[in-house]
Amino acid sequence: MKLHELERNPGAKTERRRVGRGMGSGLGKTSGRGEKGQKARSGVSIPATFEGGQLPLYRRLPKRGFSNSDFKIRYATINVSDLNRFKDGTVVTPELLKETGVLKNQLDGVKILGSGELEKKLTIKAHKFSASAVEKIEKSGSKIEVI
Repeated sequence: MKLHELERNPGAKTERRRVGRGMGSGLGKTSGRGEKGQKARSGVSIPATFEGGQLPLYRRLPKRGFSNSDFKIRYATINVSDLNRFKDGTVVTPELLKETGVLKNQLDGVKILGSGELEKKLTIKAHKFSASAVEKIEKSGSKIEVI
């Protein structure tokens, strides 16, 4: 096979549909939109939940129960490997992490996760630690303080 012998698969390239062009296109006059009505107009966008003015299902059903999502505690997470940027003996606090740009926002607290390795001896203060993070931090000779 040579480059000049290459051909597209049948049906791979089709002509652009030019609607409203009359003779022979099969899409003249109403351009395949049928007759009148909202969907025949340009710029129509009807939401998937619209039921023609009838009260939608999501408004007919009763709202029940309680969601705790407004009150859940969300932690900003950071990996053990991200703490290697600090010098030996540094006391790493959430304020220091935010100051140095490691964390963008503190949310409701900081949780240290165990991805990567820690090569420095630090004192780490955070709200929560994963089990693998505790193991790696203690292995490196660092200290943990839960705030």
